[in-house]
Amino acid sequence: MSAPLQIGVTGGIGSGKSVVCELFSCLGVPVYNADIRAKWLTNHSLEVRSAVTALLGPDAYDAAGKYNTSYVASIVFKDEFLLKKLNQIIHPAVLRDTEDWVSKHGKSHYVIKEAAIMNRAGEGNTLDFVIVVEAEVNLRIARILERDQRSESEIRAIIERQVSDDARKKVADFVINNNENSALIPQVMQLHRQFLAFNKN
Repeated sequence: MSAPLQIGVTGGIGSGKSVVCELFSCLGVPVYNADIRAKWLTNHSLEVRSAVTALLGPDAYDAAGKYNTSYVASIVFKDEFLLKKLNQIIHPAVLRDTEDWVSKHGKSHYVIKEAAIMNRAGEGNTLDFVIVVEAEVNLRIARILERDQRSESEIRAIIERQVSDDARKKVADFVINNNENSALIPQVMQLHRQFLAFNKN
């Protein structure tokens, strides 16, 4: 049996990429959230925990044994070398985890991989296509203000640090518009039909 088609879904904070992935999930499509799995592996994989502790010291995990996100961020975002080394621990672990997950869904026609950062399909990944979810910045900010306990200045700072919309468009095979005047479900359904009709062989 051939492997399922692998579709990446990405977008900036507040764009609605998670909502898009939920719609695909409602259609019976398996969805892998790389960011959530990375957090899980950082907390539960003994191999990852050991490597992170060796790199950043025992304070990388708190007294309860939970990954100390704020402490790690305060160190690695001021030191590009440490950030690179940390990514060299996390990314291969997520890649192995993804491969295991895809193999478990071999009977699916296609699967979805959701991540905040994504290369073009085939560039350092096993993706066949990439979907970019877009929304106007002011709408994204309004959505985040509604759901998170963050100030507008904090949100704008996060958006500034993220990949630009223009850069995302360069990796997109498909774009889903999630502005208020664009219905999501028809866009997802259209892509769903395309992926089901696509013969990887």
